[in-house]
Amino acid sequence: MNTEKQFDAVIEHCKNIFVKKTIDYGTAWRVLRTISVVDQIFIKALRIRNIQNLQQQKIDDDVQSEFAGIINYALIGLIQFQINNAIVEDLSVKAASKLYDAAVVATKETMLNKNHDYGEAWREMSQESFVDLILMKLLRIRQILNNDGRTLISEGIDANYIDIINYSVFALILIEEGKHKV
Repeated sequence: MNTEKQFDAVIEHCKNIFVKKTIDYGTAWRVLRTISVVDQIFIKALRIRNIQNLQQQKIDDDVQSEFAGIINYALIGLIQFQINNAIVEDLSVKAASKLYDAAVVATKETMLNKNHDYGEAWREMSQESFVDLILMKLLRIRQILNNDGRTLISEGIDANYIDIINYSVFALILIEEGKHKV
């Protein structure tokens, strides 16, 4: 098990989707405000939770594609956070890809540092826990937004997005390894 290589493989798959959708749709996501990005992730996480609880689904998109969507929307959230510009401008595929890569670097660095300190405890976690933690992080972001983006002692919006990405990457790794059901 090489977590770094597994992380890179998951992100490569997600970036491939991101680039193809950017070619298809442009960067229409630039219009999304933070709360809208949070709501998109919330919908995907809640759908996974419902599939977990009901043990069935009626729409073809599988759990893996929902986790990949969460990763891409959280990366979009980080990109929007980095740009921090209310002007809605279309970005080229190259520019969007470069911003995506920069957001991934910060996310991967956080993952590696936390894995060092926590000893990859995530490998023993359930898929349900990942989804619950993602939903909790989304509720935290909503509260931070209600506090006008300010926190007293807590992590900010960007750190919560990073955790959401990493939880989703971990879930996809464990699905790939056959440790989590699809």
